Amino acid sequence: MSDVSTATAKLQNLLELDRVGLEDFFADTLGEKRYRAHQVMKWIHHRHVTDFDDMTDLGKALRAKLQQHAEVCVPVVQFERPSTDGTHKWLLGMDGRNAIEAVFIPDKSRGTLCVSSQVGCALNCQFCSTATQGFNRNLSTAEIIGQVWVAARHLGNVPHRQRKLTNVVMMGMGEPLMNYDNVVRAMSVMRDDLGYGLANKRVTLSTAGMVPMIDRLGEDSDVSLAVSLHAANDPLRTELVPLNKKYPIAELMAACERYVLRKPRASITFEYTLMKGVNDQPEHARELARLMRQFDRAVQMNDAAKVNLIPFNPFPGTRFERSGDDEIRAFQKILLDAKVLTMVRRTRGDDIDAACGQLKGQVVDRTRRQAEFRKELARQGLNGEGVDAAA
Repeated sequence: MSDVSTATAKLQNLLELDRVGLEDFFADTLGEKRYRAHQVMKWIHHRHVTDFDDMTDLGKALRAKLQQHAEVCVPVVQFERPSTDGTHKWLLGMDGRNAIEAVFIPDKSRGTLCVSSQVGCALNCQFCSTATQGFNRNLSTAEIIGQVWVAARHLGNVPHRQRKLTNVVMMGMGEPLMNYDNVVRAMSVMRDDLGYGLANKRVTLSTAGMVPMIDRLGEDSDVSLAVSLHAANDPLRTELVPLNKKYPIAELMAACERYVLRKPRASITFEYTLMKGVNDQPEHARELARLMRQFDRAVQMNDAAKVNLIPFNPFPGTRFERSGDDEIRAFQKILLDAKVLTMVRRTRGDDIDAACGQLKGQVVDRTRRQAEFRKELARQGLNGEGVDAAA
């Protein structure tokens, strides 16, 4: 098995290709029938085979061509850790100095994999641990779908039915819409029957609000959409999510309306991380309720807007605190009383820093944000433990 760090420029990593790309590779590069691509996709994604010699329904001549022109490079598992609640986290090497995290969250009726799209994150959301790590680069399609490959292979060796992979959420490290082409191609493999066979609604992309790319996604793909909102007024959201300065709430909600109107019976999940004394007061809940009802009226559909309340997950050096249970329940009640479909996300994997907002990985920062965060840690009298890596 090859790994990402030893991949050669001359060989085509087949994890980089969706069905159409792989068919083109077989026809144009190898001079083979296009259906051969289907056989190889099944070997890679269904059976988790990376050695062409083990693909026994391919002729020797074709296997020799593949050895000459292609390879299957999967991420190297540098570290993995199970949580007491069944959550499982992997630290995956992307190259010599960078690593990202992927997290599997089992539940009674589903098994959800949280997948990263960038090494670090180019945005600077104030309450997110990934943001403190800065940004290095986008992940390739192979590095994105490779996370699914690693998780699916692991789960295939676990005899518990509840640990089956049923959902993928692009909610890991990074802003997916800033790595558009690679993310969309990887999601195509996730949804392909020759790949991982997930229904469109079981693949979710979460964005902080890249308005032009939301419109493009609505044209190019049919996955579920989640929006990291976290505040229902512009001054507070700009403080928490600086991208709001470029794409304020009115523009974001208009893009969300267009997304739903393109897709009959679609809905959008609005994620709202509750932070004590920051955005968890009754007036904040009432603002959010008004915004959600306006959205439902605009698209002329009840429950087009779904709210996912997320208790803040702390990390070293943050100035934010988790809202209390009473505040969370009161916030939810205001929304429910306003006929807004609202759920509270159960915190999972926080004992291994795998909960929402806690993913850190290992990032060679190009943004100087990590150095600034270390200065803040020093000012607070903290030593920065846990900043460099998830292990």
